[in-house]
Amino acid sequence: MNMKLKSVMIGAAIASVAAMPLSSAVAKDYPPRTLSFVAPSGAGGGWDLTIRTVAKTLKDTGLVESNMPVTNRPGGGGAVNLAYMQTQKGKANMISVYSPPILLTNLTGASKYSYEDTTPLARLITDYAAFVVSKDSKYTSIKQIMDALKNDPKSVKIGGTSSAGSMDHIQFLMVAKAAGVPKLNQIDYISFQDGGAVAQVLGGHVDLISTGLGDVVSLVKSGNLRALAQTADKRIGEGVIAEIPTVKEQGIDATFENWRGLFGPKDMPAYAVTYWNKTLKDMVETPEWAEARHRNGWDDAYQSGEEFTKFLAKTNEQYKEILSEIFSK
Repeated sequence: MNMKLKSVMIGAAIASVAAMPLSSAVAKDYPPRTLSFVAPSGAGGGWDLTIRTVAKTLKDTGLVESNMPVTNRPGGGGAVNLAYMQTQKGKANMISVYSPPILLTNLTGASKYSYEDTTPLARLITDYAAFVVSKDSKYTSIKQIMDALKNDPKSVKIGGTSSAGSMDHIQFLMVAKAAGVPKLNQIDYISFQDGGAVAQVLGGHVDLISTGLGDVVSLVKSGNLRALAQTADKRIGEGVIAEIPTVKEQGIDATFENWRGLFGPKDMPAYAVTYWNKTLKDMVETPEWAEARHRNGWDDAYQSGEEFTKFLAKTNEQYKEILSEIFSK
């Protein structure tokens, strides 16, 4: 081959690569060898359980071969990690789990960032709130708790793993409001974001924990905690879990869904968004994921990224109305 022809061919090849869209050129190398999965909470909570279950299922099913270490980045009811995500704009290798606090921390002023400062990838599951006490507690029903609060809003100390004004706090106040408890802003709520809420209720330092049912399933099954109520519109689970009465059964007209989904940084590249939409859709259809949902008492609530974004916008408005009602007095 003469030098002139070779030069022309090399030039054409370079021009072809240069003309190739950047996303196409990078997409074939995605995902990278290591992905960064993040739980914006301490170990052992609902976010931690969800993201670790996702990583294990993706690995076990062979859907993703990359390393998927999970980092815990607690603080501010998820606000600390949400702020960190702003430093990762446009990047493709970070996946974080969130639930209602990604909306609530913004609506209550705890964070200036919200779901609009991320890339929603998929809603995966719905858990429900659970209100649990120690096995030796004098309280045996959620109605007894509400009656005590009606007489004295300081008589029951409530603990949770989210920050004040965020999910564990709000879900309890929603039920209290529906039960007719006055002076909601006087109820003592103590946040244990380090995951120490269970130890606090077992030690008698708080009377009740407001949490996600999936977070305390094993402790309820073991008998160390007693669940007074859960917030689905029906009985759920099996065995001891199926014995937990709903709030509505106890004469309080309230429900609460603790949905959980995955988010990438804002402006996540289109090739990564496309990859995760397909991969997560495939994951939720596997028997491994079905078994994990069954084991943790999660209901299927899958939505693609586009559907999830619409859901978030609608839910954000609903939460805004709820907060306005609760804190209007």
